[in-house]
Amino acid sequence: MKNSPLLNRRDFLMNSGVAAIAGLPLGDRFVHTTGHSPQTPEGPDSGAGPLAGSEYLFGKGVTYLNTAALGPTPRAVFDKTVAAWYDLEANPSFHGYGRLKDAMESVRAKAAQFLGCSLDEMVVTRSTTEGMNTVAQGVVLKPGERVLTSDQEHLGGQMCWKHFARRHGVVIDTVALHPMEHDPQLILERFEAALTPSTRVLSVSHVLSSTGLRMPVGELAALARNHDCLCLVDGAQAVGAIDVNVKALGCHAYATSGHKWLMGPKGTGLLYLAAETTGVIDPLLLEDGRGVYVESTGVRYIPGVLGLGAALDLMTGIGMASVEAHAVGLRNGLYQELQELPQLEVVSPPPGPLATPLITFRLPEAIDSAVLVATLREKHGLVVKMVPKNWLNGIRISTHIFNSEQEIHRLIRALRAELA
Repeated sequence: MKNSPLLNRRDFLMNSGVAAIAGLPLGDRFVHTTGHSPQTPEGPDSGAGPLAGSEYLFGKGVTYLNTAALGPTPRAVFDKTVAAWYDLEANPSFHGYGRLKDAMESVRAKAAQFLGCSLDEMVVTRSTTEGMNTVAQGVVLKPGERVLTSDQEHLGGQMCWKHFARRHGVVIDTVALHPMEHDPQLILERFEAALTPSTRVLSVSHVLSSTGLRMPVGELAALARNHDCLCLVDGAQAVGAIDVNVKALGCHAYATSGHKWLMGPKGTGLLYLAAETTGVIDPLLLEDGRGVYVESTGVRYIPGVLGLGAALDLMTGIGMASVEAHAVGLRNGLYQELQELPQLEVVSPPPGPLATPLITFRLPEAIDSAVLVATLREKHGLVVKMVPKNWLNGIRISTHIFNSEQEIHRLIRALRAELA
């Protein structure tokens, strides 16, 4: 109808700006442009990543350095998600219970390949937290049995154990990790000393969200196995930021999100459950199997899952070695720049094997981190993250494939100006 208030698909894609890349081959999307920020007297962004900032939907003037909180979805992934939604709504029950349900299983297969496990070991979830909750709900723990974790865990990875401590008398033991402590052997020794004959689960992050430290997860998983307990890994800050192979790590379970470093649709996640945990980790969610859409899961976010498949395709096409090299390279450059600001104390590990694309610095007590974060956003267009103050008075920066060296320099200039 000529005057219909409803947009057809073509109009929607044109108005939302996604038609520019619809139908392009994958390689044609990686166009190195000046990035998403306005032109400055300095000229185009230098050190642009494998995917330019202009391939995102950022608002004008936004410099996004906060993927670790919530990743931006590239236009290519956004377009495929929207297209899947149109496809679904054309005939919801026929497509949703048929062809698109099958397509979601192909996404699960891509995820399994991406993380280095078999299809039968892969579960699609809505978030890292849901994955952690699923594992906790599926493990039978008796009153007095213990879970060992660290004091640097994200709340989303703690709630499942707090719930079972409150409801069922499970005991939580916590290993203290100092923010400036970057010795994997010392960390391993502290966990080993904290294990007891009653420890049934060792629950730890692959990358600490507080400082970006790459934890010795492989060694911790081996430690757990040697003491006959399960190893559950919170991989929210790892998958899509660094190369992850769950089999090589040797953990029993690994939960991650699709909407942080993978830059997929919000409300998507992945959970690896090693084949050997069948019957040991036995949650209600998997009562009818590990398929994306089964009787025990109910209806899933079909467009989001299919969009996650597009995000996995994109990351696979670029290659995780290239993604990690670019993101960590920017982070290492930022590390050196921050060292020259005497008011700040970098608490993240120096460049090397423990470094990841996350970097955190501590502020003087006289400077409120929340106020500085707001100032950087409102005055300079820089989006960064305040570290929870139960850890420290600091700010966390996360760099990804769309960020550039010029954006790092922009951040440093803003920090110099605000700290002067």
